[in-house]
Amino acid sequence: MAASRGRRLLWHGRCWFSQTESGVPPQPPDSLYPPIVASATAKSKAAKRRRLEHFNQRVHAAASIEEKLRLYGQLQRPKYMLYPQTFALNADRWYRGFTKTVFVPGLPPRAAAAAAAKAPGAVAPEAAETAAGVAPEAAKAPEPGTAAPEAAKSPELAAAAAPYLDMGELRSLACDALLQESFYQNKKRPFLYRDQDHTPGPFLTQLVSTLAAFLCGRNPLLAASSLDLKPEVNYYWHHGEEVVVHGHRKGRVDPVRFQIDDNPHLQIRVPKQLPEIVPLESDLGDVPVIDHKPSKLPLFKKQYENKVYIGSKVADPCCYGHTQFHLIPDKLKRERFVRANLEDQIEVVYRANGIASLFAWTAAQAMYQGFWNEADVTRPFVSQAVVTDGKYFAFFCYQLNTLALTVETIQNNPRKNICWGTDSKPLYDVVEDGSVKGFNDEVLLQLVRFLLNRPKEL
Repeated sequence: MAASRGRRLLWHGRCWFSQTESGVPPQPPDSLYPPIVASATAKSKAAKRRRLEHFNQRVHAAASIEEKLRLYGQLQRPKYMLYPQTFALNADRWYRGFTKTVFVPGLPPRAAAAAAAKAPGAVAPEAAETAAGVAPEAAKAPEPGTAAPEAAKSPELAAAAAPYLDMGELRSLACDALLQESFYQNKKRPFLYRDQDHTPGPFLTQLVSTLAAFLCGRNPLLAASSLDLKPEVNYYWHHGEEVVVHGHRKGRVDPVRFQIDDNPHLQIRVPKQLPEIVPLESDLGDVPVIDHKPSKLPLFKKQYENKVYIGSKVADPCCYGHTQFHLIPDKLKRERFVRANLEDQIEVVYRANGIASLFAWTAAQAMYQGFWNEADVTRPFVSQAVVTDGKYFAFFCYQLNTLALTVETIQNNPRKNICWGTDSKPLYDVVEDGSVKGFNDEVLLQLVRFLLNRPKEL
């Protein structure tokens, strides 16, 4: 009896054990110890990676844009100071490599279509806009006494259409501003290397302010814009790696740090963003690969505050860039390059100024919207620039497609920033006996197109 009872207990135990095997296996208990991570202060690669991940988490979790900008520029190390207006030879090629920018000669596609239409007496505002994309036929001036093609179709369109721009009136405004500063006023001789502050600077200020006020009726974006006189624009970024050669951190691998501190003569900020020129992933060329240290350009290092600034604080409603106006200093005038047999470097000065200044301005605008190298832009940022010495004018359009320029983010990033630019052309030949001779309407018309650029919904 005892043996049979023992078999039953064993049988019941076996059945119970087999049922347990058929069920879900039990989960192992959680670890009693925290995970092993690299030291935050060691010199190893794992420690460096952990510090970088912790820094990225802090910036991502920032509660405001101001806090994100403060954390982004918190660590101060020696950095290369990149000057938009530089005497360095072939600086534009180096600047394209530092900013991952493709340079395309000429105007953007839609601006080129509008530039092909020239009207000797009048021009339609739609044809003068850079981003309007109007056919050349729409830019032709109507014959006296005839209505515009759109106005002839329906009276409603005729009532809503803006009046045509009189090219003679625009020319008169520009000539009056030029004569006021170079002929009517009795100015003393300028100080050494201050010729740009004597006549070209006041002329550019009066020309831009006069044209902007005149075109406010055609472009409502200008009416809500903010015109800054000699503002400050800053941008700080990383691109590439280098080995520290001096100091207590000798031998460590650090990112190559850059800082642009720009001071345009004038800039126009607007509350709405300019439309994109090409899609975000467009590839219009190659970016130069620079295998030398930036100090060979030459660029020099300095340690001071890392700053990102568009010319106004984050809370300003005019947080997007429209057009910058840069004045070439007297030390970089074309006459000096001609005397030194460096005529091929004249246009390099204009291109380097346009590329560096517009990259800093558009990148700072993107960071004001919450983007940075670990959270790349989801839409392009477009701005314009006019570089001049008071007589010769060059025009540039820049589209920022990426901020991911660090070693960690640039590897799998096919995007490229794009800059369109023209060669410098004279606005006039000479001022003699109270009259402007050889005035170039094409340069003035391109300046008007830049000022009339606006979003499509406006």
